[in-house]
Amino acid sequence: MKVWIDQDLCTGDGLCEEICPSVFTLLDDGLAYVKQDGVALSAPGGAAGLATVAPEFEDAVVEASEECPGECIFIEKD
Repeated sequence: MKVWIDQDLCTGDGLCEEICPSVFTLLDDGLAYVKQDGVALSAPGGAAGLATVAPEFEDAVVEASEECPGECIFIEKD
């Protein structure tokens, strides 16, 4: 599974980070980004910031996507 966030849709609520801090983070701009190996994929963001999700975090990533008020989390199945 891979995941990315469309920052244009992000409301900055931080629910994704609360649900799965190993995959999601909020940066100083107040928007959420995905992390790959602990590094935020923030340049340039969007679909270019596609992160691979470790199997143990897949359920939490799906939950974060479902709970996201901005509907900005996009999951791509392998």
